[in-house]
Amino acid sequence: MNKFLLSALTEENPYISTSEIKNWLDKKNSEVNIEVQQIEFSKLDNWGFNNDNSKLVHNSGRFFSIEGINVKTNWRGLKEWDQPIINQPEIGYLGIITKEINGILYFLLQAKIEPGNINNVQLSPTLQATKSNYTQVHGGKVPAYLEFFKERENVTILLDQLQSEQGARFLRKRNRNIIIQVHKDIAVLDEFVWLTLGQIKKLILEDNLVNMDTRTVISGIPFKTISDIGFYSYSVDSIQMSMLISSINKGISMYSFEDLVAWLTDLKCRYDLNITTVPLNRINDWLVTDKEIIRKDGRFFKVIAAKITIDNREVSSWCQPLIKPAQDGIIAFIVKKLHGILHCLVQAKLECGNFDILELAPTVQCLTGDYRRPDYEIPFLNFVLNAPPEMIRFDTMQSEEGGRFFHEQNRNMIIEAGDDFPVQVPENYTWMTLNQMNTFITFNNYMNIQSRSLLSAISFI
Repeated sequence: MNKFLLSALTEENPYISTSEIKNWLDKKNSEVNIEVQQIEFSKLDNWGFNNDNSKLVHNSGRFFSIEGINVKTNWRGLKEWDQPIINQPEIGYLGIITKEINGILYFLLQAKIEPGNINNVQLSPTLQATKSNYTQVHGGKVPAYLEFFKERENVTILLDQLQSEQGARFLRKRNRNIIIQVHKDIAVLDEFVWLTLGQIKKLILEDNLVNMDTRTVISGIPFKTISDIGFYSYSVDSIQMSMLISSINKGISMYSFEDLVAWLTDLKCRYDLNITTVPLNRINDWLVTDKEIIRKDGRFFKVIAAKITIDNREVSSWCQPLIKPAQDGIIAFIVKKLHGILHCLVQAKLECGNFDILELAPTVQCLTGDYRRPDYEIPFLNFVLNAPPEMIRFDTMQSEEGGRFFHEQNRNMIIEAGDDFPVQVPENYTWMTLNQMNTFITFNNYMNIQSRSLLSAISFI
């Protein structure tokens, strides 16, 4: 059997149970001290506005910068706007070490605290580091286990992808999502733990335990066609069985993979995305104050200055800008059986920071605006918000990446529609099996980070 799938079907762990993991995380939270204090921009150590106040930058010129952009597009809705955006051209590591123990693949995760995490400690990849971090621009320690990913001696690469970050607030940002397998015993440091993929997916079913970076890495894991699942206990109509069949099935789908590529290519050719840099002190509808960069109407998000103290990081105290949302958002996939196979309703979505105009997003994605009072009609939003409990297959609050976003969490949902839900959908929507979506993930810049977050939650047990 495919080693990833066997791990996904296994929750039993002789080293630590799923319930014990939650106690372990609580213990790690009690052992760490964190303080995040909003300060004035002028008091940011090693950060400041450049000479003409056009950018907020680190003194080294590394890490990231906050810049202003003007966006012009012929996409639906608003055709032009200004906004701040994170410019982080470096490609960082999001890496997980795996090891086969007694025939089961285990994943080495760490209890990591980020300044923006809503609950401090969450389960992160083995290695989560920007290039500036792992080259020690900050003067701190080298991240643990870095050598396994850089030298890659005596390891097998199981997954290696470049994947995009949040397109509404990062400018063409990508990270290297990588999973490697070691073939010898390695020391497990105090903040780290071995978990099966089945355990990780069970933990994603709860609020804010597994961080965004872990979710994006495991979302890319392929599940191949198998024939030996009979010893697992499934009811014929269970959602877990439907998800599994949709993940491994390659023969039945509403549209062929070639049809889907042609559909997306046609949309990319018809729509434009033009980005121009604008000085921060001249972006329309935004104000730069002593302590924040904020829209005049207070909507969407703001940039704050923060002084951070965490006692178990490579550097224990530092300053940096953080993005603070105006409200929680919502992301949701509507799923429906077509030709007997579960399909997801996917939209092609334009975001200003996208690498290639459009990426594949969940059915509903409302992050930077208030979906409770939308400016325009959002397809399928009312269906999602009014879904009866018996149709909701997944519903949790999940955090965005805590290294750049302060206390941002969004409602993540998967809703199974019945036979009466329409098959015909607007031109920028289409139906895909889980297997087709997983195939798109193997290529760069197709599935956006919000769709990957939801796909990571799909569990077969």
